[in-house]
Amino acid sequence: MRRPNPPSIEAYLAALDDSQKEALTRVVAAIRKGLPGAEESISYRIPTFKIDGHAVLYCAAFTAHYSIYPATAALVASLGDALAPYRYNGKGTIRFALDRPVPTTLITRIARLRAAEDATRQPRRRAAAKKR
Repeated sequence: MRRPNPPSIEAYLAALDDSQKEALTRVVAAIRKGLPGAEESISYRIPTFKIDGHAVLYCAAFTAHYSIYPATAALVASLGDALAPYRYNGKGTIRFALDRPVPTTLITRIARLRAAEDATRQPRRRAAAKKR
């Protein structure tokens, strides 16, 4: 069954079961610490954090884990062994088990690294073409 599209991050968290809610509440707090002032929204039915209107980081809860996206190759390389206890799928997703403590310091670091990456990104071609 497909989850409904929640109107806010708080609504997303409220709809989770207790273990998911506890973990995701900590994840969201860590992301907020790493991305102060980021715009918060729901995109693709999951919590989304944006800077200057551009999505920088997503998180989501699942039955036995929660995930953070996107994990670029540069981000994964810069984190090195810090990611060893967690599951990186090679396609941009880092998975964390729900039954383990939330690595809030690591998640804050991921958020800061994603913000730094996003700050250096090239403008999208479509957006650049509209300015002409």
